[in-house]
Amino acid sequence: MTRLTVPLSLVAALCAGAALAAPPPIQPGYWESTNKLLSPIKQSKTERRCITPADVDKFVSGPSNRHYACTYPTKVFSGGKIALKGTCVSKKGHKVAVKGAGAYTPTSFTLTAEIATEFLGLDITGKASTDAHRIADVCPPPEPKGEGSN
Repeated sequence: MTRLTVPLSLVAALCAGAALAAPPPIQPGYWESTNKLLSPIKQSKTERRCITPADVDKFVSGPSNRHYACTYPTKVFSGGKIALKGTCVSKKGHKVAVKGAGAYTPTSFTLTAEIATEFLGLDITGKASTDAHRIADVCPPPEPKGEGSN
């Protein structure tokens, strides 16, 4: 049996990267997001990241990561509501269609996305979500790099 896996990095790219109009809808700071693949296989990952003022536009409008490059011909982030529709393509050329909707405030956002792809000649659909919130105004200092072993 072949198992379809959609990397959580795609979920994060889809949800964190919903392209936005100015002014930036979220505040910079220390953010926590929980990215979930709800179907066809359940996966979940929570991560924290620092979003500087310079990172806000990239965070909300740069839906690409090291695994997928995404384009959203339909992208609305206005009046507290999010809507997007587009395609993500892996480095190997695998395409995933995406349609998402959600809500945001300056300190939180939620997004649920429907995904569709073809795998071994079969049409596969699924659902992913991201729930994110700002947990601090200021990011913690970076952890020091190891100085070698003792």
